[in-house]
Amino acid sequence: LKSGIDILVGTPGRIKDHIQNSRLQLSSVKHVVLDEVDHMLDMGFAEQVEEILGSSYKKGSESNPQTLLFSATCPRWVYDVAKKYMRDEYEQIDLIGKKTQRTATTVEHLAIQCRSSQRAGVLGDIIQVYSGSRGRTIVFCETKKEANELAMNASLKQDAQSLHGDIPQKQREITLKGFRNGVFEVLIATNVAARGLDIPEVDLVIQCSPPK
Repeated sequence: LKSGIDILVGTPGRIKDHIQNSRLQLSSVKHVVLDEVDHMLDMGFAEQVEEILGSSYKKGSESNPQTLLFSATCPRWVYDVAKKYMRDEYEQIDLIGKKTQRTATTVEHLAIQCRSSQRAGVLGDIIQVYSGSRGRTIVFCETKKEANELAMNASLKQDAQSLHGDIPQKQREITLKGFRNGVFEVLIATNVAARGLDIPEVDLVIQCSPPK
C-alpha cells in the first residue's frame, strides 16, 4: 500500500480498518466494484460500504467513480439501495431474464429418496454408477460432522476427503489441489465449498438434502 497500487480487493472491515489507521485514502478512486452485492448489502455491510465510499463520492459530482454492482440474484430492494451508488442514467444488465432458474441442458437431474441410515450405502452405489472409479464427485452436506463421517464411511469405494469450516485454510488448499489433480476422487463438503471453486471435469454433484 505504501508504494502505491492500481487495484485493491478487500472485505469492508479490512478496508475500513486501513482507512481509519491512515494507511489508505480513496479520494482518487476511479472505479468501484461491489461483488455479490445482495449479500454485501444484506449482511449488515451496507453501513460499512457507505462509510468507505463516503470519501470517494460527492453528491451530484460528475467526477464520482464509475460504480459496477454484480450479483447472482437481484431482489427489488437491491436496485433500490443501488441507486445510492449509481448515476441516474445507470444501466441494468440481466443475464437471466424472466426465468427464475437456468441450468445447463447437458446436466441430468435426479432425486433419490432414502433413509438417512442408508445414505452412505446409496451414495457409494450412485458414485460407482454415475462417476465410475476415476471420475470426480462433489458431495454437499449440511454439517461438518456429517461431512467427516461420510468421508470415513467404508460404503464409499473411492478415496474421499472432507472440506469444511473447521479445517485450516492451508489444509483446505492442499485438499482442493489434491482433488483437482486426481489424488482422490470424492470431495465431501459443507457450503464452505459452494462458492468460488473452479474445478474442471466434475462428473457428479450430490446434495445430501435439499439446500436451505
